[in-house]
Parts: sequence; structure tokens; C-alpha cells
Amino acid sequence: MPLAQAWSVALSGMDGRMVEIEADIGGGTPKTVIVGLPDAALNEAKDRVHAAVRNSGEEWPKRQITIGLSPAAVRKAGSSYDLALACVVLAAAGTVPDEPVRTTVMIGELALDGRVRDVCGILPCLLAARRAGVKRAIVPSTAMAEAALVTGMDVLGANELRHVVRWLRGDDDALMTPGSPDIVTREKFPDLEDVVGQPEARWALEVAAAGGHHLLLVGPPGTGKTMLARRLPALLPPLTYEQSLEVTAVHSVAGLLRPEAPLVMTPPFFAPHHSTSIPALVGGGVGLAKPGGISRAHCGVVFLDEACEFAADRLESLRTAMEEGEIRLARRDGVVRYPARFQLILATNPCPCAPPRDTECTCPPNTRRRYFARLSGPFMDRVDLRVRMRPLTRLSSVNGSKPERTEQVRARVWQARERARQRWCEYGWATNAEVPGPSLWREFALPSKATNLLDRGLDAGAITGRGADRCLRVAWTLADLEGADEPDANHVAAALEFRDRRAA
Repeated sequence: MPLAQAWSVALSGMDGRMVEIEADIGGGTPKTVIVGLPDAALNEAKDRVHAAVRNSGEEWPKRQITIGLSPAAVRKAGSSYDLALACVVLAAAGTVPDEPVRTTVMIGELALDGRVRDVCGILPCLLAARRAGVKRAIVPSTAMAEAALVTGMDVLGANELRHVVRWLRGDDDALMTPGSPDIVTREKFPDLEDVVGQPEARWALEVAAAGGHHLLLVGPPGTGKTMLARRLPALLPPLTYEQSLEVTAVHSVAGLLRPEAPLVMTPPFFAPHHSTSIPALVGGGVGLAKPGGISRAHCGVVFLDEACEFAADRLESLRTAMEEGEIRLARRDGVVRYPARFQLILATNPCPCAPPRDTECTCPPNTRRRYFARLSGPFMDRVDLRVRMRPLTRLSSVNGSKPERTEQVRARVWQARERARQRWCEYGWATNAEVPGPSLWREFALPSKATNLLDRGLDAGAITGRGADRCLRVAWTLADLEGADEPDANHVAAALEFRDRRAA
């Protein structure tokens, strides 16, 4: 009874799991059966694979073929198993040697003419295979740049199934090998020099960049709220290699990687329209949830322009991710976790009529309250910095001083980030915004004279416990920007001023 074995990878969110594929060829009426909880796309693979094998010049066994996917209790979805299915059937039929099929992970969709098509999630699949001890993989040639990011594995690229068959038969030149990685320069962003005036908002943007804090900008139209937000990614340092791999893996699962730039090296920027849905924002889908915009912006920036136009449930869906740096989504086939440690930048007008000056507002008080009610108290409690934008005047645009360029501000931000990294690295935190509140009050407790103002605010009910934690994080960032060893009372007072409710 001919029997062969191959390997592929099942992807559940960002986590890959090795799938053993077995093929048994026996007597009886010619037919192909796939067992092991395949979804509809995978169950249809037997017809795609049959046509691809036949159109590649190989003979499909005219007997009963049973293909088993193990672990059998794990649902398998998608078309990424096609290449492994074709090769394991050919190995069971004795058409190709069994040994290279058994020791190689194969990932790719097959066209009816035998072409190997790209699939989503190549990078996390190969990372899972490497953790399982597999040393060799075959992937679509279009995904070679992405697959080459995984070190410690021999990765081969295939254009067509017949090339894979030739390689299995001993032709080492039939498949592609990775070339030299392309050097991708830092993405260009608009310059801070373009923003006229707004010294408080510019300072708040610098603090947000230095500490990884969330920021709310409130002001009339045309004062530069959107301009400031879109210039934040230029102030952030490049992603570390570990961060780049994590962000690239999310983009791979979402199918957003570009062949010319397979490794995401700059902080991503996500700016949805206010009509976006919750699944588009945080992730969703049928079966297993796909990553949403906040996960694609992991280690980067999420910008919500006209934040008060977003439905309240959209904003509330961000609360857990803002606090924990990840999102957990439960669907029919299981719970998936995606990283979502982003900086949230909110920009909004002070009221629906949005006049150039607040004194000209014609909105009734109830209308203004309803407008800002979408920014709930628990949601705003997670926003560290709140700033009122100044109306643009002739004096603020021609005051004789030239605005600072991005390079000048970025130098200070990177120095502050490096100070924070050296302080927190042994604890596993990269920025001040990631430090847990208990650590700020215990291991890194400040003198009582520095925190007296916070104590009075807590006693008076002006801030919550979460708000006090966030004030301390901002105070550490202010100290880093000044080069101080630890925050003092002035830093804490400035951090508390950033949470002034009147700014909203």
C-alpha cells in the first residue's frame, strides 16, 4: 500500500503550526478524499492539484487516494497546501523520490496549468517551520524576498510545479535560490518646518514621539492638526530587526507586503476614514479573524482625523489595545492574537460648526457636549497628552522665527528614546509608555516631594489611578528630553497639565 508524507504549515493568526500531510493510494474506484477538517478552499484543492499535475506532464494515479492532514482536530484553511498535496501524491505513486518530500516544508497555491502562486503569511509560516527544526522550504518564487528574511533555513523558490518535480528528481538547478537583499532607504515624510506656529502642539508631538504616548489635538480647522500628525512617523526611530520581523509578519498575513520592500523598516502609518467598520479597525472575518488596521500599524502610528465623527463603538474598540499592546479576536474557529502596540493620534474640531475662533461658535451647549461625548471618559483616560491648538493669526505666521526642521526635533527624540531604552532594557520595555504602573510606584518610585501634586489630584478626584500612572510615564519622558536622571516636581506638574480636561 503506497504511502508518502509531506509537511506544510497551518496559520492561526500570527502563530504557525506544522501540518503533516499523508497520502495513501489504494484500490477501489478512482477518487480523491481529503480528511482532517479541511475548509471549502482546501477541499477543492484536489481538483486544482489534479489539473496542475496533469498539465505539468505527470500522471495522476487512477486509484483511490486518501490524503490525511494531521493534527486532524485542527481546522485547515486556504490554498497554501496545494504544492505539498501535489508532491505527496506523486511521492506515494512512486513518481518522485519520497525522502526530499518528507524533509521539506512546501507552501504555495497551484494554478490549473501548474504555476505556483503566492499566498499570504509566508513569513510567519517559515518562522514556525524553523522553530519546529525544519531546515528546508519551497515557496512561490514571488515570495522569495520575504522568505529570505528567515535565517537558518534553505529556502527555494518555484515558478511551476514541473520545476519542483525536476528538483525532487535530483536537478538542483531547477529551483531559485535567494539573491542579495535589496537595501531599502528610509521612507520620506513631510517636514515639520511646514507647520506654522503652534509651539504647544509641536512640543506635545515631540513628547509623544519621545515616549510613545497617545495624543489628542483639538482646534479649529486649518490650524495644522493633520499636518502635525502626518509628520510624527518621521520623528520615530527606525524599527529594530525584531520589530521589523514582527511588523512584516503582520503585513504578510494581511497580504500587504510589496516584493520590492519585503521588510518593513519604518514605523507604519494608518489613517482610516471615520466611516470605517470595527473589523477594518481592529480585525475580523469569518472562521479565524484577520488583522485590522491597528495591527498593521504595530510599532507605528494610528491617526484618527475628525475623531468625534467616529462612531463611539469604533473608538471604544481600541481601549484594550491601547492599554495592552495587543488585540484578541474570538471567531468561530478559535481565538487569535495580533500585536497592536501603536501610538494613537486624535485630531478633532472643538464643535460641529468649527469656526476659526471659539468666540464665534454658534453651537448650543448640548450640541457641543454630544459632539465630544463620543470620546468617553474611559477612552480619554488612556490618552496621555491633550493639547488645544491656537487659531492661526498673522503674528504667528510671520513672527520672524523659522520653525524647527524634522532633523532637529528627531535628534532630541532619538536621544530621549535611547535614554529610556537603556533604563528599561533589562525589563523588556522599549519606551516609557510601556512601563507598567506598579513598577512606576515601586521599583522606580519618585520622592514624595515630586509626586505630591499627583497625590492631591487623586485625593480630589481630578485624575484616576490610570491617569496618575500615565502622568508618571510622561514625566519620565520629559526628564529624558531634558537629560535628567529622574523626573522632579516640575516634570510631574507639566505631565499633569497635559491631561487638563479643558484641552478637550
